[in-house]
Amino acid sequence: MFEQFLFADWVGAMGVSLLLFAFAMNVFGVLDRQSFAFSLLNVVGAGVAGYASWLISYLPFVILEGTWCLVSLVAMISAMRRRPPDHN
Repeated sequence: MFEQFLFADWVGAMGVSLLLFAFAMNVFGVLDRQSFAFSLLNVVGAGVAGYASWLISYLPFVILEGTWCLVSLVAMISAMRRRPPDHN
């Protein structure tokens, strides 16, 4: 059954799995939507899913996932700035 899947299918499945994992963790209260971890999962997931869309030349999803990745990157940087300094 799995022989029919292409490299782009596996890459896309990994990307959307990360996005869905972040969504589920947020819904169940494990990750706050403003947390660094939530944004990181979204940046990586959207980036990987966007790459898969690029591999299959599907521009609408390249735009969607690229935008998702950029917005999440801004949120991740914002979360990093909110972190208190580490005084070890």
